[in-house]
Amino acid sequence: MKGPAIFLAQFAGSEAPFDTLEGLCAWAKELGYEGVQLPSFESSLIDLSVAAESQDYCDELKGRIASAGLQISELSTHLQGQLVAVHPAYDQLMDGFAPAELRGNPVARQTWAVNQLKLAAKASQRLGLTAHATFSGALLWHTFYPWPQRPAGLVEAGFAELGKRWRPILDAFDEAGVDCCFEIHPGEDLHDGASFERFLEAVDHHPRANILYDPSHLLLQQMDYLAFIDLYHSRIKAFHVKDAEFRPNGRSGVYGGYDNWVDRPGRFRSPGDGQIDFKAIFSKFAQYGYDGWAVLEWECCLKHPEDGAREGAPFIRDHMIRLTDRAFDDFAGTGGDDAFNRQVLGIEPN
Repeated sequence: MKGPAIFLAQFAGSEAPFDTLEGLCAWAKELGYEGVQLPSFESSLIDLSVAAESQDYCDELKGRIASAGLQISELSTHLQGQLVAVHPAYDQLMDGFAPAELRGNPVARQTWAVNQLKLAAKASQRLGLTAHATFSGALLWHTFYPWPQRPAGLVEAGFAELGKRWRPILDAFDEAGVDCCFEIHPGEDLHDGASFERFLEAVDHHPRANILYDPSHLLLQQMDYLAFIDLYHSRIKAFHVKDAEFRPNGRSGVYGGYDNWVDRPGRFRSPGDGQIDFKAIFSKFAQYGYDGWAVLEWECCLKHPEDGAREGAPFIRDHMIRLTDRAFDDFAGTGGDDAFNRQVLGIEPN
């Protein structure tokens, strides 16, 4: 496992040191981070179009980040990925994720989003990255609770269309040698293991269709986030370290009663302040040989972001496990060969 790294989306701003890539990198390094996950929708941090076309630009970008003692963990296209599939009910809300000239034009917006993902695949290749973070978008999310009753075939049709839209993007990532990692997240059609499996079927189990694991979204759905790793570890290629808590009450539960984040029973918290068992998560990742980055994504409804970032680097580092190169009981080993083993078992020699 590599890390700790930090996702810069929640920190980029208009005031120093958060207003420039150099300022953000120096700040992150001072806090103890080793990598940064770059949001490609922040044009002040990366020009995605240029990065896809120019190796010189990518080398210069890596150099600027390396001068602060950091690496790029992944690029992110969360906002662009969301726009690959948008139900018309969400058009106005999602328009803010697109350039101003595309707003009010869903067809042009989707075309732009697909191209952005393909650019991100090529840019990731030029930057020497092996994984990419994104969202799937959603055609079916407005039907996640089956009332009114979903008509027969609706879900199948939705995933068939989602697979059709993503298949050429996944092919572009395959050509670039980069894993496309979908953050399993409410509001996306890929929001749990069952929906991810439906998507895999729709894209013929494409090798580049992988997972960004964020346990906070699984906890808030009351899923077994440890068993999720057991089930899907071969597809988990990226990791957001984000905490959460779920404390249902007599007024609301999983759906939150339309309350703001601070008043919801399910809330995101800074790492260590919530209910996620990170010791067990990091142990699972060590067990299965996860070799990607551990990236802090700060989202907390209470703690100041700079405090969350300051605490995040040592939190991740303290949970990372250096794998043992020998068994703990080797001191008591008896050696042996096939003949000895057969003798121990009481089996006649060959």
